[in-house]
Amino acid sequence: MSALIWTVALAVVLLFGALIFAALTIWLERRLLGFLQERYGPNRIGPFGLGQVVADMLKIFTKENWIPPFADRPVFMLAPAIIILTVLASFAVIPLTPLVVMSNLNVGLLYLLGMSSLAVYAVVLGGWSSNNKFALLGGVRAVGQMVSYEVFMGISLLGIVVQTGSFSLVDIVNAQARLWFVAPQLAGFLLFFVASLAETRRTPFDLSEAENELVAGFHTEYSGFKFAMFYLGEYVGVVLNSAILVTLFFGGWQGPWLPPIVWFVLKTGIFVCIFILIRGSLPRPRYDQLVAFGWKIMFPLAMANLAVTGAIVLAGAH
Repeated sequence: MSALIWTVALAVVLLFGALIFAALTIWLERRLLGFLQERYGPNRIGPFGLGQVVADMLKIFTKENWIPPFADRPVFMLAPAIIILTVLASFAVIPLTPLVVMSNLNVGLLYLLGMSSLAVYAVVLGGWSSNNKFALLGGVRAVGQMVSYEVFMGISLLGIVVQTGSFSLVDIVNAQARLWFVAPQLAGFLLFFVASLAETRRTPFDLSEAENELVAGFHTEYSGFKFAMFYLGEYVGVVLNSAILVTLFFGGWQGPWLPPIVWFVLKTGIFVCIFILIRGSLPRPRYDQLVAFGWKIMFPLAMANLAVTGAIVLAGAH
């Protein structure tokens, strides 16, 4: 019974912690982009403009929860729930400290990749069920984008698996006690980082919701609470991918002097800031350029990184 209570309590803490972190990320993005563009960010409601996020939430939750009469209602309502469930469920296998991990799966890395693949169903189903040409094009773009980056995304992590001999995220973090994997797996880190940017569907990889081409893309017909789920899912995804990068390449919770949870939050926060600053710095490529970049450049580099890592590990074993 005590183990069950501990699991339920940890799940609740992870759930609300991820949502609160995502809400703070929304505020942080506005402030950082304002600084980057030499303008004021939110600074009127509450201290440092922190109340602006609360005001936006109240506004969007009180808007009419409208469903287009031409939409496929069950699928239209299911799509935003998928993205929230898959992103939040991914936090279950990420070790926050040596003792705080909800589920130490021996296939934790495969679980994360599986959840990331399922998340694209939210975009595809949302675009298709809207019965809107712009939304459908956004969903189709999301499929092509997923296929072009998911392949090298998984291959870029196999070098870590080869070095640790495990898919468990706990084992991967423990294996970085002396040297973070960002050093021996620098190529894998860069490849996975680019794939993470594409997975969050943010600038410069927001081809599925390009407002200058597709109005708003896959969520054109969404409003109210359902739009808020898509919107929040994007920011929770940024926090999730930042946490994954920290776990796989930067030692996770490991660090001197400070408590493990402080190190984990600090490293994750730094990557969240990097995601935000990249959004305000890079232009959006054409869709064909993105797909060609994934297949012609990133995929061969991922295969080369795996081959070199395997050769080095094999040579060291002999």
